[in-house]
Amino acid sequence: MRRQAKKLLLTALDGGYRQLNRHLIFKLSAQEAHESVIGLLRFLERFSLTSALAGGLHRMAFTESPTEVGGARLPHSLILAAGFVKGDGFKREAEALAAAQAGQNIIPGWRIVPALMGAVEFGSFTRWPRMGNEGAVVWRDIESRSTQNRVGLRNPGAMAAAAFLGKRKGKLPKTFGINIALSPGADDSQQQHELIESVEFFVEAGVLPTWFTVNFSCPNTEDDPLGRQLEADVRRLCRAFIAHLQTRRLDIPLWVKVSPNLAREQYRALIRVLDGAGVKAIIATNTVPLPSPDDDSATAGAGGGKLFEAALAAIAELSREKRRMNYAIDLIGCGGVTDGATYREYRRMGVKAAQYWSALVYRGPLAAAVIQNELAEHDYEYEAIHSESPA
Repeated sequence: MRRQAKKLLLTALDGGYRQLNRHLIFKLSAQEAHESVIGLLRFLERFSLTSALAGGLHRMAFTESPTEVGGARLPHSLILAAGFVKGDGFKREAEALAAAQAGQNIIPGWRIVPALMGAVEFGSFTRWPRMGNEGAVVWRDIESRSTQNRVGLRNPGAMAAAAFLGKRKGKLPKTFGINIALSPGADDSQQQHELIESVEFFVEAGVLPTWFTVNFSCPNTEDDPLGRQLEADVRRLCRAFIAHLQTRRLDIPLWVKVSPNLAREQYRALIRVLDGAGVKAIIATNTVPLPSPDDDSATAGAGGGKLFEAALAAIAELSREKRRMNYAIDLIGCGGVTDGATYREYRRMGVKAAQYWSALVYRGPLAAAVIQNELAEHDYEYEAIHSESPA
């Protein structure tokens, strides 16, 4: 009875959101819609009641299904990917710190989004604040259920983000991740130094996530458009990161996010290096760089439907190599998870969890619950059919 009631609720919410998209949200450009949502979050988080209401709706919509993946325990197997709860951009660190100390909400969504959606990965945060790219930086393609962006790692920087979240650590969600991206254009020694500094800011502020992710793949910046992974760099940086956490006596697992469309040899090298370094999970993949809708000479990372095949192919290659070599590292799908059917394709490849982002645009703020329900309904019907006794 409870399962049916939840199904009816989610079906109604999903249908209502589709109508809202058709008659309001999709009347706005993707840029306008995104800015409106961020502004709404900033406003709503002024009131503590909204988080309580969001939590209540979460409990009504989601089915608790604890999942162990990448050394972490999740309340369910769908995670909002980094890129939504990442904060404002700043030109200088002093400005970002001053804003955080003045009580400004420099990371809108930090409280309401996880209360409503469950597991969330905050960031990506770079060592230094970034303003990101100017002009229109977010687009959508309704036909393919895709999004595209060239935000350019806009964020307040790791120090200010840690200071902001540290002041609110008593209200942080029970389960969340922190995504740290390498500073585009930094040399090898600078990257390692900044990566360790970034994680230390969060540790010192008492912001201890369920997992850390290092983002080795960001195609949306002018200064590092290709998002390449180099075997030696990945090994060195991951070992340094894990060693620092061990020095601080912290048992926080490290995940790594990689690019789509790499060669088979690159994926084989990456999983070998990451497993050997002690990384607990690979997130495959980040967005795929395609020409920007407004400027063919610039690239913008595509997610959703336009990423699905490439991300699934990456997971398939990583999964084959994991089985062949008996690696312990877990795989987390990311790319085009917009319904139960697409998520099921990843699960067939052996993933234990998946990240989503574009689904927020096309399925609404309870996208994870809707997808979870669609997957459960399929599994329930499959079991019912195959459990019938032959006549």
